[in-house]
Amino acid sequence: MLKDSLNLLNKLTFKKVFNAALVYSSFYKAKYTKKIHHKGLPISLSYEPTTSCNLRCPECPSGLRSFTRPTGMLENTTFFKTIDELKETLIYLTLYFQGEPYLNKNLFEMIRYASSEGIYVNTSTNGHYLNDENAKRTVESGLDRLIISIDGTSQDTYESYRIGGNLEKVLEGTSNIIKWKKELKSATPHVVFQFLVVKPNEHQIEEVKELGKKYGVDEVKFKTAQIYDYEDGSDLIPSNLKYSRYIPTTNGKWKLKNKLDNECWRLWASCVITWDQKIVPCCFDKDAQFIIGNHKDSSFKAIWRSEKYNSFRKKVFTDRSQIEICKNCTEGTEVWVDASI
Repeated sequence: MLKDSLNLLNKLTFKKVFNAALVYSSFYKAKYTKKIHHKGLPISLSYEPTTSCNLRCPECPSGLRSFTRPTGMLENTTFFKTIDELKETLIYLTLYFQGEPYLNKNLFEMIRYASSEGIYVNTSTNGHYLNDENAKRTVESGLDRLIISIDGTSQDTYESYRIGGNLEKVLEGTSNIIKWKKELKSATPHVVFQFLVVKPNEHQIEEVKELGKKYGVDEVKFKTAQIYDYEDGSDLIPSNLKYSRYIPTTNGKWKLKNKLDNECWRLWASCVITWDQKIVPCCFDKDAQFIIGNHKDSSFKAIWRSEKYNSFRKKVFTDRSQIEICKNCTEGTEVWVDASI
């Protein structure tokens, strides 16, 4: 983890640090005064390569094929345009929102372009497309962080959530990445096993730590599951509430573990751009219901600083519980375990 942190710090420039200071100061001013005057540009950005996915995971709009918005692929020319506009201030880029990023044939080119501009680039995958060629191209692209979802240590447990998935293929893909890191003498990408803890797999928490060590990944991350209809409970909520975003109440219902404060750091520091250039305020807006603007029609900076965006920020700072995507916000309920060798 130290090498990864140093790699991120190495991306910093005076302009990026100054921009981050503007973002932090204007956020805390808004937090304490409730006066919305945003300064700076996003520190981080999530860009969606595609909404398509090969798996059918429950509690995932891509897996359930339940989107009301169209499915498609991000074009690299529009992606390059955004990077050119934000490269001087953007520190962290996540090439993932919904869907499986490796289904986009332009993924490596997009990673390479952002990386060449000094931006820390991260993506998340279900691991089914990490064949030998793609693994080599991943390492060569300059990707800084690769999150591989592995939600079980046996096939039956794994496919109980990752419906249609093949655990052996995921492990083979992990081996390919580690092999090419060694052969190309590359310190990146920082490889993370992400384990989404649900009731069917919580008995394998210790096992996945050992699996991470066996395959030589840099880190194991335990993530809590977002449940859409959680009030009456769910078969996915683990017994160990340490790994749950929800807790039971005295009347038999369930509620969010975290308090929903009238503030949101994400609205100051980051946002999401969908594959078809819609700008939405948060990764909890999976179906792009709260569109702030369309990047096809306007520059990113104009949308980021628009009255519409500031109006949304003000609503969050006034009564966040009335905003649909905020009602199930569970930011900060992740547990990290280092499984480095």
